[in-house]
Amino acid sequence: MNEEFAREVKEGLSAKPKYLSSKWFYDEIGDQLFVNIMNMPEYYLTDAEFEIFSEQTTEIVRALTEDVSKMALYELGAGDGTKTIELLKSMNSNEFVYHPIDISQNALDNLKVRLHNELPEIEAKPLQGEYFQVLDSLSVDNATNKVILFLGSNLGNMYDDVAKEFMGQLAQSMQSGDKLLLGLDKIKSVDVVLPAYNDKQGYTRDFNLNLLSRINKELDGDFDVASFQHVPKYDEESGIASSALVSSKKQKVNIGKISKTFHFEEGEPIHTEISRKYDLQILDKVIEGSGLRIIREFNDSRKYFMNVLLIKS
Repeated sequence: MNEEFAREVKEGLSAKPKYLSSKWFYDEIGDQLFVNIMNMPEYYLTDAEFEIFSEQTTEIVRALTEDVSKMALYELGAGDGTKTIELLKSMNSNEFVYHPIDISQNALDNLKVRLHNELPEIEAKPLQGEYFQVLDSLSVDNATNKVILFLGSNLGNMYDDVAKEFMGQLAQSMQSGDKLLLGLDKIKSVDVVLPAYNDKQGYTRDFNLNLLSRINKELDGDFDVASFQHVPKYDEESGIASSALVSSKKQKVNIGKISKTFHFEEGEPIHTEISRKYDLQILDKVIEGSGLRIIREFNDSRKYFMNVLLIKS
């Protein structure tokens, strides 16, 4: 049994209001569903960031490697590596070691196979774990410059206070001159954002509901998955999208491996995900006091997404 998963499920479902962390979406089924999500037409984020990486590759690589002789390249939340591979193709494989980091061992295993097939000359050393767990390991490698990739709007999965704490901790693991390339979804209209979290194919719905199935499978739960509905929301003014699983009836759920029973009212939500949208002013507030500063911004042609390059002072 995954003790951390069990502990966080117990804490989240005991809280008021109930919540489950989106980091637990990613098991083997969740990984595949997320690949489906990234390939659906409504999910503009992947296409927008991929456009940046594929059409501005030379400029990005130059900005990352400028004033760097040898580096360690870390990617937090590497996933399937589609965007990153565009960069790796244009980088000198003799000048860096690539460390993809992900909570999903399945994702890392698939990425390792892909790298072996597409870029066998790249030295890759995957690391499995949560972002916070690997921050300490980043500070060990002081012989080379660190370049850290945190793409795909992953920072947006945190509330601002958590994002600020995360960026502070990340900055503490960096030396002066180390760089961070940050992927951020930009604030935009509801008619663009909301369909990305409520696609017609139902992949995002299934992605969220799979978390309940995972609890059933791994923690001996008896969630009636069909009695929960995926409900996404987006507030254009604040720039915050969120998702919840809402109970369609009054019910109770037993989870055997944590010896707990949870009661749900009709209409009661389990909060599962936040997706904060950014502009540079919001980012400035999040990195304030961290020692990080913005040195470059890359945008897609529609200005839907930005990759921001920061450096540690």
